[in-house]
Amino acid sequence: MMTELITQALEGNYSFRKDYEPEDPPIFNPEDIDPNNAKDKKKAEAYVRSRDLLRERLDELTQHLRGSIPLASYRNQSHMYWDISLPGVVGYIAALLYNQNNVAAEASPVTTMLEIKVCDDLCRMLGYTIPKQAEIKDGALKPWGHITCDGSVANAESIWAARNAKYLPVALAEAIRIEPIMANAHNLTVKMLDGKRRRFLDLDSWQLLNLPLDEVIGLTPRITKATGITADEITNVLASYSVQSIGLVDFHRRFLPNTPAPVLMAPSPAHYSWPKGLALVGSGRNAMQLIRVDLDARMCMVDLRKNLDACLAAGQPVMEVVAVIGTTEESAVDPLHDILEIREEYRQLGMEFSVHADAAWGGYFASMLHEPEVFEEDTDVAEFTECDKAEDNESEALRDNVRRLVREDIFTYDGIAAGMHMNDYVMRQYRALGRADTITVDPHKAGFIPYPAGALCYRNGAMRDLIAFTAPVVYHGGMDPTTGVYGIEGSKPGAAAAAVWLSHSIIRTDQSGYGRLLGRCIFNSKRLYAALFELAADHPTVTVTPLQRLPAEKAGGSKSEIEEQKRILARRVAPRSNEQLLKIFESRPEVFELFREAGSDQSIVTYALNFRTAEGLNTSLDLMNEMNADIFAQLSLQSFNGGHVPNAEMFVTSSEFGPATFGQEFVDHYAERCGVVPEAGKSLFYLISTTQNPWLTETVHNHKSENGNMLPEVMKALARAAEKAAAKVIKRHGLSMPG
Repeated sequence: MMTELITQALEGNYSFRKDYEPEDPPIFNPEDIDPNNAKDKKKAEAYVRSRDLLRERLDELTQHLRGSIPLASYRNQSHMYWDISLPGVVGYIAALLYNQNNVAAEASPVTTMLEIKVCDDLCRMLGYTIPKQAEIKDGALKPWGHITCDGSVANAESIWAARNAKYLPVALAEAIRIEPIMANAHNLTVKMLDGKRRRFLDLDSWQLLNLPLDEVIGLTPRITKATGITADEITNVLASYSVQSIGLVDFHRRFLPNTPAPVLMAPSPAHYSWPKGLALVGSGRNAMQLIRVDLDARMCMVDLRKNLDACLAAGQPVMEVVAVIGTTEESAVDPLHDILEIREEYRQLGMEFSVHADAAWGGYFASMLHEPEVFEEDTDVAEFTECDKAEDNESEALRDNVRRLVREDIFTYDGIAAGMHMNDYVMRQYRALGRADTITVDPHKAGFIPYPAGALCYRNGAMRDLIAFTAPVVYHGGMDPTTGVYGIEGSKPGAAAAAVWLSHSIIRTDQSGYGRLLGRCIFNSKRLYAALFELAADHPTVTVTPLQRLPAEKAGGSKSEIEEQKRILARRVAPRSNEQLLKIFESRPEVFELFREAGSDQSIVTYALNFRTAEGLNTSLDLMNEMNADIFAQLSLQSFNGGHVPNAEMFVTSSEFGPATFGQEFVDHYAERCGVVPEAGKSLFYLISTTQNPWLTETVHNHKSENGNMLPEVMKALARAAEKAAAKVIKRHGLSMPG
């Protein structure tokens, strides 16, 4: 089917090339390259040599690529990617042939419109409301997003926008005081955090730096409307005042000589793109205040308050607080709901900051909470899909049927039913996404789209104007610059937008599409989590300790309660087929509740293995680290393997918990759970399994997948690697094998 669809794309491009000005001459005649008929034999022979060389090099390339990780395999439990969707890859190849550059609409008249369409779709999925034109005229905020090459660029852009928003009121106040053209704005009033209005020029530096975000974003439009000063005139004036123009050093020296530079707060395991982004905007990595995490690797609200209090006392502005909606190694979802509630408290104390949700990995899981719906579009791109309008009885009936299929039975493998596989804590955070000011989401992660395809979405789309740059050589009069003037990138492939659009048009961003797929992934991840306890029960020489604690552990339950939950997962859940397991859920709701609450916040499970000797469970952190490093070496590709198909039985990835990042208390607690003695300053090495294959436990039946479940076969591979690694460590250090 892929061959057929790609052929269709190739033929469409070939037809397009022929149909435009068909009377224009070709580059050469077919006879010129035919060795038997060509007049110039040397030219024809050169063509043949080039053609043959290309075929030879392509064959060499495809042979090299055979040494890649088999992403589509059930045995790939490594990084946070799986296979790419069929519409995603076909859409990318189809648009690639036209090589559109989404830097400007005139360079990408089709794929720019697709990008607008796609980002509206992402905004809806993440919880933003797309208002109608009439609602926008009445003052409703319109969200906006655009495609980036990845989440790192999107995160850096959010810092850039937050920084500019923090400094804009200071720049405007100075310009109004000094510039004659701004005199009509002397009595401009602004709404404060307490809801009262104050004269703009009466505010001190702290108040200017802590105006409500939406008030800041609306300042320039309000000035143009109230005074008659055009937006271009304000832009020209601000060239001498804005941090965007004069730079961070001069801005503070001239306007804020006694004010500390703003900081950004993020959880300690946050992605490296955050210090990188701070360096890029000139704030420096030291402007990042790391908030410690709790025992579940989620941002600690007590520590967040402590850092906010310190900034409040020191008069240090906070430009952004970052909540990670799915860390890339622990799959931990930060308490976004609580962060937003805390912001409301600090607003009453006179402190404002933007809240960013880094949902690069976890954003698409929001689709699990959205029922299928039909969107009435009032943009010019609505014509790109017939699926988005229910203008006749047939499409209305189709919509109702999809809803019925999703709702009809909570206890079905595909039934998502308001995120049945998400626990209550995680659902609460996802339902808060629509209140975040900016959100990063990567279609090339949980959206199953080819690289590169990240995205940044704004709750208030006008926030994008704070970072706009226009290049006159690219944008000509009257031509809509669309997405290209916003953000860090310039040229970017329209093929990425086309890939996301085609995938979204087939796999909707709700419970009928991506929600269904990702619900399966979480279901399978929880099955893998249960299977880890089964592995430990069936192989007494090794132990497995997931970072993600059992519900009884989180609740401070007794040892017997914890062991009982392990036993249920190992014996009642892990060995069952999906069909058997669903019947257990129906008859034993307490088992279902344990299953739903167990495991990670999304589909990444983090765990460490330990071993037993004749003397008992190993207590050395170094030896446990050595064992897990050996398992990783067995189950990974760490160098180019000459183009041979990998021979590892499965693939995992790894990382380490370092005290400098996670805190000594966190590392000590996990080490003790694993049965080893923690050592101050020493890291703990662990393994990671990302379950992004929706069909891992629901395959075609054969001798490798009893009852259609490949997970037991995968776990056998992990058990063999663990026992082999344990034996190596025991032998290497002269220990005694267990009896």
